[in-house]
Amino acid sequence: DDYFMEGHVWPGRCQFPDFTNPKVRKWWGKLYEELVDMGVAGFWNDMNEPAVFGSGTFPNDVRHNYDGHRGSHRKAHNVYGMQMVRSTYEGLKKLMRNKRPFTITRAGYSGMQRYASVWTGDNLASWEHLKMGNIQCQRLSVSGVPFCGTDIGGFSGEPDGELFTRWIQLGTFSPFMRAHSAGDTAEREPWSFGEFFEDINRKFIELRYRLMPYLYSVFWEHHRYGFPILRPLVMLEQENISNSFRQDEFCYGDKLLICPVLEQGAISRKVYLPKGTWYNFWTNEVLEGGNEYTVEAKIDSMPMFVRAGSVIPEYPVMQYVDEKAITEVVLNIYQSDYEVNSYMYEDHGDTFAFEQDIYLEKKFTVKADQQLFKINQRIEGLYTPNYEFYSCNVMGVKFQVKKIIVDNKEVSDFHIDDKNILHFKCLKTFTEIQILSL
Repeated sequence: DDYFMEGHVWPGRCQFPDFTNPKVRKWWGKLYEELVDMGVAGFWNDMNEPAVFGSGTFPNDVRHNYDGHRGSHRKAHNVYGMQMVRSTYEGLKKLMRNKRPFTITRAGYSGMQRYASVWTGDNLASWEHLKMGNIQCQRLSVSGVPFCGTDIGGFSGEPDGELFTRWIQLGTFSPFMRAHSAGDTAEREPWSFGEFFEDINRKFIELRYRLMPYLYSVFWEHHRYGFPILRPLVMLEQENISNSFRQDEFCYGDKLLICPVLEQGAISRKVYLPKGTWYNFWTNEVLEGGNEYTVEAKIDSMPMFVRAGSVIPEYPVMQYVDEKAITEVVLNIYQSDYEVNSYMYEDHGDTFAFEQDIYLEKKFTVKADQQLFKINQRIEGLYTPNYEFYSCNVMGVKFQVKKIIVDNKEVSDFHIDDKNILHFKCLKTFTEIQILSL
């Protein structure tokens, strides 16, 4: 407002733009052009509370444009960071044309979820902060800020292999997953703690890539229907007052129950399963909900459970998204005595074509009894994926399978392995699968 706000930050003495001014936001958005032309694909707006060394932030009497409704920093402080990342996002959207911008912000306000991902700030390499980050991300998610995560391993301090690995396991099911630390800390890559921990970290990072179609579909559910990505137990089963105090478990979407290990040296932990039937993700053991269980939780594992009736899609393991062409999608299908719907969403992954209906939303409905196991698929949208087939793995079939019929055609090639999992393939466009008993 006719003068410069100056203060010291990391580069030295800085002048701060007034991001509450529309003209400034437009100017700021254009500054990314050279970086975009160089191929930079993501941008991080940091220190945007705004942070100033010494004073902490701006003096309260600094004046802001506030979109033509002039006011002091008392009024503008909370929205400053959001308006900065808004400027970044809107500028990138123009510069990148049909590509979706990827942005990270440290500060924000109501509405920031439209423009950026966020993390929980500078944390410590401690078990206490591992627990805290788990709760913070759940609360951010139900507060309408779903694309969130923590600094895996802690920003400050030095984690040992166990703490880092447990954090990787939790981070696998954070919407925003990254390891990050201060410049003066020791190296903390997934391979930094020896081969034993490296193998476990690889297992969970690969699991995230395998589950990418499920994780992405949950993002779509949030975008289209408003459901949080991370759902605390109290949201799943509000009538049970004890769930208000069960803060260490959560569902990613409504199909995967995640029970991170948050205690040093733990080889088991107590879990509560909400009402209904659940499958142990690792063993396919069937457990009835509404009960607590003590389950194994050795360092190479983390308790996870799948809601009965779920259809969980999988991709092949990749080192980065779109590294490989998808030749077929795995559908992991879990038996249920009652009807359950699951969703799989697909699109280009990095464009805005979905706004013109260039996407696919697939609704799977599963229901089974003692003689018949049915899976129905309804497809909406205009996107065409490159693969042609599903590879189906069916868990929990309660009868001896006589035949499988897909859209009135019998499948001749199917088998049941030694873990009682039924395997077969079908076209991606199927409408109904019937698994029939002898």
